[in-house]
Amino acid sequence: MPYKEREIEKKYYSIGEVATMFKVAPSLIRYWEGEFDMINPKKDKKGNRRFTKEDIEKIRYIYQLVKVKGFTLQGAQEAIKKDQNKVFDKVHMIDKLHQMKKFLTEIRDSMHVKPE
Repeated sequence: MPYKEREIEKKYYSIGEVATMFKVAPSLIRYWEGEFDMINPKKDKKGNRRFTKEDIEKIRYIYQLVKVKGFTLQGAQEAIKKDQNKVFDKVHMIDKLHQMKKFLTEIRDSMHVKPE
């Protein structure tokens, strides 16, 4: 069986990495953290924020509302309260489907079955 390197997946991202993903300043991420209760990253002993993929998906949702759709912060907060359960259930489901696909691909590859 040929050696296949596993993709290393990060568990935590720094505020700088998150800001770079959205092409915004880290100060905006910190500001949104204060404005939106749903953004609550873990902090290490030094107080540095550590964002999970779930945190990043929440920021992505806020980014879409504020930067792409042009909502005010208050409008975005109201939209989030209205749709919070629906939106994050979808995000969670999509993440689970990606995990299942990766798992099934690994099984297929370990069995030496070529995809059609």
